[in-house]
This record gives sequence, C-alpha cells and structure tokens, in this order.
Amino acid sequence: MTVSSLTAIPDVHAAPNFDNLLKVLRGERPSRPTLFEFFLNIELETKIAFGHADPPDWPAHLIRAAAFRKAGYDYLTVLPPGFAFPAGARHQEKSISLNEGGVISDWDSFHAYPWQDPDDADYAVLDEVGNELADGMMIIPWGPGGVEENVISLVGYENLCFLLADEPELVTAIFEAVGSRLVRFYEHVAAHPRVGACISNDDWGFKTQTLLSVAQMREYLFPWHQRIVETIHAAGKPAILHSCGYYGEIIDTVIDELRYDARHSYEDGIQPVEAAYDELKGRIAVLGGLDLDFVCRAAPEEVYARAKAMLRRAETDGGYALGTGNSVPEYVPHENYFAMIRAATDEREG
Repeated sequence: MTVSSLTAIPDVHAAPNFDNLLKVLRGERPSRPTLFEFFLNIELETKIAFGHADPPDWPAHLIRAAAFRKAGYDYLTVLPPGFAFPAGARHQEKSISLNEGGVISDWDSFHAYPWQDPDDADYAVLDEVGNELADGMMIIPWGPGGVEENVISLVGYENLCFLLADEPELVTAIFEAVGSRLVRFYEHVAAHPRVGACISNDDWGFKTQTLLSVAQMREYLFPWHQRIVETIHAAGKPAILHSCGYYGEIIDTVIDELRYDARHSYEDGIQPVEAAYDELKGRIAVLGGLDLDFVCRAAPEEVYARAKAMLRRAETDGGYALGTGNSVPEYVPHENYFAMIRAATDEREG
C-alpha cells in the first residue's frame, strides 16, 4: 500500500452494522475489525463527509452523521443539548486549571445555584439524528460531563479538597445534586429506541494517581456511577466508561462493582493499550487506546502498523475496537487519522 493511498480520505462501502460493536462490548469477536471514537472535530468531519474542509450550511450533527458513516463507524455519538452544570469563567486554552470557575463554596451558594432540570434537555435531537442515520447505525449518547468532573467544575479542585475535610456533609449534597441529575439524564437517553449504548464520561485521574483518594471515590462518587450503570443496563443497553487518568487501583471496582461493559481512554504514559488489553481482556471491553501523542507525532506508516498490530492482538479473544486513546481534536494530522482507521476499514473492503 502506498503512502498516498494509506493517508487518503476513506471510502467505505461496507454497510454499517452496530451488532459488531455490541459484540465488542460483550467481550466477543466482531465479524470484522470495528472502530470506536468518542468524537472527532468539525474540520475533519467535514473533510470526510464532503472531501474538503468547507462545510455546507448543515446542522453539525448531520455533518457528523455523514462523516461517521463514510469513515466506517457503526454509530454516532451525540450529546443532547439543554442540560448542563454551568460554572464560572475559565481561560479558554487547550488545558485548563481545575481551580478556576468554582461557584459553590458553602451552603448558601449551594442553595443559590440555579440547578438545571435534566427533564428539560432537548432529547428530540435523538429523533432527528435517528432519522438521518444509515441503516445499521445506532446512537451512542454521552453526558454533559460526569459526576466528579462537574463537582470539581462547580467547586474547584483545591476548594473541594478543603471541603472534604471541613464540610463533608456539603460535599455529599453536591455529589447528590450532580449525580441524581445525571442518573435522570441517562434514564431519558438510554430509553430511546435508536440508542444502542451510552457513554458515561467522567475523568478521574492524573497520570500517576486518582484525583480523589480511593476511599473518597467509594464514599462520594462510585455510588452514583453504580446507579448510572444500573440505569443504562435497565434499558438493555451497554454502559461505556470514558475516563482519563490513572486507574490501576480502581479498575477492579469499575469491572466487578460498577459493572461497566467497556472502558475508553488510554495513554502510553500510564499504560500502553497493548498491555492494558492483555490484562483486561475477558473482563471488560477495551476501546481505542492508540496514544494520542503517538498518533500526532508518528509517521502515517507507523500509525498504520501499530493499529494493524493491535487488531491482530485482539483477533482471537475479541473485546476490542480500534481508535485513539482519547479523541481526535483538530491538531491531529488528518493523514495519521486516516492511516489509523484504514487498518480496520481496508480489511472490510478486501
């Protein structure tokens, strides 16, 4: 295969079939290599859908649906608008301070906060997207941040650490206010007939440790994730955990107690996906995992080779779908992204 063909915009003719991703989420072998990505970016989506980066006057979710179909995904990720946990202003940079933007510091500010009602979200977008999806594709909704992410956003990370020591009852109330609303959100989205699975997205760690102690996570955080998973499972759908950061001390809890079906977000600086897959296969599905820094810096041939080797690694035992370790932001070279997915899609066409 030439470099030019390796890095070209794909043209996947094989029909989408969400059953392949369902097999992955059940820890089984899909009938052909299967892709998974949390989200792409509008420039890349437009280029995939139309062959150029000049978007037409379409709603963003329709451009995304066309791009996911053409790139070879069996689903489309969607965030229904109209429900969130607004916090204060932060610097608009690629990385942000976990201490900026806090709006809750005591009981008075907790009661004064304008909590939004998840019943008011625009779930009609699931109908609109569902009507536009190709046959065989399903929707995978994701949430407006996760339980811990939103608590930290509302309080500030350092302030949360102080409150854990000084006002544990207030911390409990904040986690309950956030967690209960997210449970209700997933009740809505998981019940939709075109939804095939749900992503529960909540970053929990730095590179070498979790943001909160394991004991604190057990007390304040995990009960809400258990309820989120139970809610998704009650609708007959798999639950995918997207969580960045170190997870070594909590992975058994994620699998055996919270009962997530799949985990997403891996980076070489914590544990390369190859090693993670060898440890986790048969217990929880592994999604994506090609380190984002690697995908950005490596040559397309190197990206393709690693992606192909990862598919070969999982060929016998299953429970794996190919993708990046996190997502595809706008700074990822398009040719490297195309080289990665071609490792899966070229086998479908052959």
